[in-house]
Parts: sequence; structure tokens; C-alpha cells
Amino acid sequence: MRLSRRILLASSAAGAAIAVPAAGWAQPNTNTLDTDPFTLGVASGDPEPDGVVLWTRLAVDPLAEDGMGGMPNGAFDVKWEVARDERFRHRVAHGEVQTAPEIGYSVHIEVEGLRAGHEYYYRFKTGKWTSPVGRTVTAPPRNAMPEELRMAFASCSQYEHGYFTAYRHMAESRPDLVLHLGDYQYEYKAKVYNSPDGNVRDHEGPETVSLATYRQRHAQYKADPDLQLAHAAAPWLVVWDDHETENNWADEFPEAGSDTPNPADFLARRAAAFQAYWENMPLRRTSVPAGIDMQLYRRVRWGRLANFHMMDTRQYRDDQACGDGTQSNCADAWDESRTITGEAQEEWLIDGFHASRARWDILGQQVFFTQRDNTAAADVLRTSMDGWDGYAASRQRLIDGWVEAGVRNPVVLTGDVHTHWAGEIKTGFPGLDGESVGVELVATSITSGGNGVDSVPEDNAALKINPHIKFRNAQRGYVETVITPEEMNVDFKVVPQVTVQDAPVYTRRSYTIADRERALHQTYDRPVDVATMSTNTNPFANSDELADDYLN
Repeated sequence: MRLSRRILLASSAAGAAIAVPAAGWAQPNTNTLDTDPFTLGVASGDPEPDGVVLWTRLAVDPLAEDGMGGMPNGAFDVKWEVARDERFRHRVAHGEVQTAPEIGYSVHIEVEGLRAGHEYYYRFKTGKWTSPVGRTVTAPPRNAMPEELRMAFASCSQYEHGYFTAYRHMAESRPDLVLHLGDYQYEYKAKVYNSPDGNVRDHEGPETVSLATYRQRHAQYKADPDLQLAHAAAPWLVVWDDHETENNWADEFPEAGSDTPNPADFLARRAAAFQAYWENMPLRRTSVPAGIDMQLYRRVRWGRLANFHMMDTRQYRDDQACGDGTQSNCADAWDESRTITGEAQEEWLIDGFHASRARWDILGQQVFFTQRDNTAAADVLRTSMDGWDGYAASRQRLIDGWVEAGVRNPVVLTGDVHTHWAGEIKTGFPGLDGESVGVELVATSITSGGNGVDSVPEDNAALKINPHIKFRNAQRGYVETVITPEEMNVDFKVVPQVTVQDAPVYTRRSYTIADRERALHQTYDRPVDVATMSTNTNPFANSDELADDYLN
């Protein structure tokens, strides 16, 4: 279903609201809902100095097979309000919009007229029902230099592989901003993608290939209470990776062995996945999809402290080189004409580097960025074709762009590989004998791959082969940062088990990145958790890329 670009706007004393396509809707439904429709929680995202996106989606039965959440057919009126306090005694904005089946009963409110750098609370109402309360934060004024920004980032939450306890711990830390870097949900039907520790719950429905099945899958994830807490705790910046559509897809190419190998069928699947993604995320009207196209890369500024360049490394990339997977000495990976970003996004990024006056320029993206060799064999370079190693010239153009622009502190944030990593981005590919020109921080998975295992990072073969990489850990969790004008403090957070509920969280290792140094300084390391090592059953967890290629 292609969503019309004609959008109705509704205004209030301080706010603007995206509502619905202007024509072709079902008639308003005046029936009273007997069941709470706010089963999927609330969310906010893409903060600006004067406002933020607010989101919810009505569903009385989230797992309904038609993807409509059990809602009666028809349009529904939804009220929204924003206040300075949790009890809504000091309301600053409010309004009313309609939602309908054409957009999966989702609601996207672009609130304007708020004060920069302030905390707010929001909620929705329809009929006699009121949603949970969400907390959000507006960005600081454009020219302000905030004292600090508390930012967390995460990726890869496979519902079947474990409980989303890490999301709850993230919410409890009350960050100012959360980045989700992809694989928010997975496409497989139940018991196809099995954790080495055993799946603790099942996906509902078949493999996602249609709008109905993508809507159902998103609803199943959104119904998780820990994920709801994380969304309600802070505004999110979201970008997809592959599993929001299909594993390892590349532009108009499905993966080998796809459930939709026919090109026309895959493009229909892609359009359905994009539509469901927009319906279920706190995204602005600029990201409303048009068929198989969706504008997802964008830039969010946090005063003069940080620029967040949110990237899309799936929609515009060339097909993976040398048949995908991990390959040795793949000449096509170095082809100057190949791109992982597409020409327009690459130009947008480099233009943004030249225009930046921020203390920190942060790239929120999906796949491993710095070179990562998987063999110690001489004269052999064995790398993953799905990451930036499969698009080496594209990576070099980006690095050259930020170096030439004089970017003060470039930091790349990454997901995808189900392991924590920290490394320094070096010049001199493939020898890596040049200076450090940036830092890459990689978040492990929330659950994907099961419990994982703790180990002594320095004993890992990958770190011995790649001395520019300083840290690796195969447990589950996320990354917390505190960004100031002087430094970025980084905590790699770990949940030792995801197959049991209410597992604790702890910091496995910490680093500081000092202003202008573009290097990692270790500040804390927790001893190996021997109990976790002895109980883990993951056969791949401490091997090298066999683990990552199999599990991501």
C-alpha cells in the first residue's frame, strides 16, 4: 500500500500534528472501544530545539493476523497532550488527530513551539482510554554548548532469543537520547533462527513478507513491556539494518535463498517493510515512504556539542561483493565505483562534515566500519563483504571527507555483529600503519545470539590480528555514553543472561575519548565472569567471524 503524500495537518496552541492521507479513508467509527487500545506503548523521536515527534499505535489485539491489531474498521480520533510535569498540571501543548487502517492505526505528532533543552511528558487519549505517560527531551538551542549529553545506543533485538531486560536497564538510566542502529525486529517465522541457548519465546505468524505480517511482527515486539519502557524513557533516533526487511538485502537485491527471490516480489516486500517501519517508529513526515523509497538518512544537532549523522547503509548499496559472506582477497571489495551509501547520501555526509561546527560528529550506522581481518595468514586479507570491508573505496572516501573537512572528533557508532567492540580508525589501508583519524564503538545485541559468553578480550584472536581494535566481548547489552565538550565517556553495559528474566546489568569495560585525540583510553575493566563462562552453551561465542556471520 502506497501512502499518499497529501497530509492533513491539525494545529493547537503549540504544536503541529501529522494525521492521515487526505482521501480514501474509511468512515469514522463512533463505537466505544471496550478494550484498551494503547497496548503498544508510546514513543518519541527526532528531537529539535522547538519540538519532537510523538508516536503511538492503536491495537486492542496486537497479534491479530491481519496486522490491524484487532481494531474495528474505521477512523478514530486521538487526543494528545504535552506537559512540563508527569501529572500534567502544567500543560503546554495539546491537539486532536485521526488515525485509520490505511496507516495501521498509527499516530505521528510533530510538536512545535516547545522550549529548547527541556524535559517534557506526553500522553494520548481515545474514548475512555489513556495511554502510558512518556518522557521526552528537546534538543538544546543551535548555538548552545551543553555541559553534557547522556546518550545510549543499541541494536539487534531478536524476540525469540531472549528477554529484553537490557532495554529496561537502559530506561532506568534515564538517558537524554537513545540511538537504535538496526535489527529492531526480525523477519523469521518461529523456530527458524534458533539461539544456541534455546529460544525462550516464539515469533507469531509466518515469515514477514506482506504489510499485514510486518505490522503483526512490529506489534509483537512493541507489546514487550521492557521495550515499551525504553521508548517511554527518552527520544529515539532510529535507523534500520537488514532484518527489518530481510537478512543481508542490498538495494533491490534480496538475499540468496530469499522467500521472495523474484525481483518484483522482493520490491513489493520492501515496500511493505518500509511502510510498516514508518508506521511503528517515531519518524517525521520527511520519512513517509513512497513505494520502495523512504528517506531515512538525516541529521540531528545537539547544539554545538554534537551532530548525529543518521545513515542508511541498505537502501542504496551495491550488491555484496564476491558472493557475500566472509571472503579472502576479494578484488571487487576495492572497486572504486562501488558504494554502500549511494552517491547522494555520500555527498550529503561530506557536505555535512564541511558545514559542521560541532565538537563531536557522530555517525549512527549499521555495519562494521573499520577494517577487520579474519586471518593471520600472510598476504591474505579475509574480511566480511556485508560490512564496510566489502566497500573499501566507499569507506575511504568518507574518511577522506571528514579529514579534509577538519572534523574535530569523528566517532562511528555501529550495531549488527552481536558483539561489543571498540577500535581506532586508522589510515593506511590495508596495512593500518597510519595515524588514528577516528574511533568506532560497536554495540552488542540486546538478545540476538542468546546469552553469549564473557572472555578476556586480549586473548581473542581478532584483537591479535587487528591491533587497532582494543576491545571485544560476546555478551549481550548496550552502550552508554556521557558526552561533554572535553571528552566522551563510554561504558559497555552487559546483561550476563537473556534467557532468564530480570538479569542484572553491569559495566564490562569503560573508555574515554578525549577532545581532539581520536583515540581510546581505557578507564575500567571488570574481571571475567567465570560463572557466565562455565554455563554458556554458545559454540560460536568466542570464535572469530564464524560467530558473527552465523548470528547476525
